Amino acid sequence: MNKKGVKKVLLIFGTRPEAVKMVPVIEELKKYPQEIDLKICVTGQHREMLDQVLSFFEVKPDYDLNVMKKGQNLISLSSAILDGLRDVFFDYKPDSIFVQGDTTTSTIAALAAYYSGIKVHHVEAGLRTLNKFSPYPEEVNRQITARIADVHYAPTMSAKNNLLEEGIPPSDIWVTGNTVIDALLLGLKKLNTYQSEIITELKSIIKPDKKIILVTGHRRESFGLGFQQICKALKEIANRSDVQIIYPVHLNPNVREPVHEILGEVKNVHLINPLGYPEFIWLMEKSYIILTDSGGIQEEAPSLNKPVLVMRDTTERQEAVDSGTAILVGTDLSTIVKETARLLNSSQDYLAMSGIENPFGTGNASIKIVEQFLYN
Repeated sequence: MNKKGVKKVLLIFGTRPEAVKMVPVIEELKKYPQEIDLKICVTGQHREMLDQVLSFFEVKPDYDLNVMKKGQNLISLSSAILDGLRDVFFDYKPDSIFVQGDTTTSTIAALAAYYSGIKVHHVEAGLRTLNKFSPYPEEVNRQITARIADVHYAPTMSAKNNLLEEGIPPSDIWVTGNTVIDALLLGLKKLNTYQSEIITELKSIIKPDKKIILVTGHRRESFGLGFQQICKALKEIANRSDVQIIYPVHLNPNVREPVHEILGEVKNVHLINPLGYPEFIWLMEKSYIILTDSGGIQEEAPSLNKPVLVMRDTTERQEAVDSGTAILVGTDLSTIVKETARLLNSSQDYLAMSGIENPFGTGNASIKIVEQFLYN
C-alpha cells in the first residue's frame, strides 16, 4: 500500500477465457479510484484471441509481456512469464495481484508474486477433478495456485469445500459466483450496438427451420481417437434433416485434421474458423444444444437456457452436472449420438434441462469480489 493508503492492484491474465472473466472485475475495481490504484498486465499467452476480447470490452493494458512464440512449450512459456513479471513488479510494486482460473499465466503469476512478497487473490478458485491429467495442465495449475494464494474467490460452495478439504483456512475463502456470468450479461448488452461482419455471415448460414447444434473442442486429452469419435458422432447426428451443426474449429492441427477429414464434406455441418468472443456469445444465444469440452461454456450456457453435453470424461464444473444443466458424454460415439437425439426428440427432456437456474451465479460475482477486497 502506498503512502496515501491507496491499494496498488495488478490484474494479470493472458488468455481469452481469463480476459473474459477478469473484465467485470476490472470494471468494478475502476469504480473505486480513491481506494484503488489499478494496473493491468497481459502476458499474451494467447495473442489474437486475447486481443479480440480486449478490443470488444475496450480494455487497455498497462503492461504487455507478449510472450507468445511459435513452437513454444509449457516450460518455455512459464519461463518467459516468470522473467517478464520480474520487471513489471519492479516497475509498479503492487501490493496485491489478481489472477484467474487455471492457466499457465495464472499459476506462474502467482508464483512470481509469492517470490516477490506480493499478496495473491485467486478468482475462480477451488475447481477440481482430482485427476492431474484431466484437464491437462489445468488441474495441476489450479492446485498449485491454491497453495500460493492468500485469498480465494470460490464460485460455488462445492469449490469452497474442495479448498477446505485441502486445508485452506475458511477465513481465506469467499463464495462469490463466477464472473463469467457477469461478463456474459455485459457482453450481450454490448452486442446491441456491436457491428460485426462475421455475425452478418453467420446470419446468412443459419437456416431458421433447423435446430442449431453448436460444437467446440480443443482438449489435449482428446487428441487422436477421442476427436475421431467426436467427429464420427457429429457425422451421424448430421444425417437428421432438422439440425444444423456449426463448429468453429480450433487452430491446433490435432483438432483441425480429423475434423476436416471426417466432416469436411458432410451436409448440415458448417466448419468455420474460431470466433471472437462477441460472435461466439451471439451464436450461443442462437443455438439449441451445445456440445463442448470447454469449461467456461458449461458456466455460461445455463444463463442462456441452453443444454450442454460435455465431451469429457471428467469436469471441474460438477455443479453443472449435479444441477442438470450439463451431461457428461465423454468422447464415446454412441453416448454423444444418444444424448443429442434424446434432447432433439423429447421437448420434455429439453425443457427440463434448459429451464434450470444457473448454479454458477446470477451476475454479481465481481461486486462480491471487490467488496471483499475493500472491506474485509
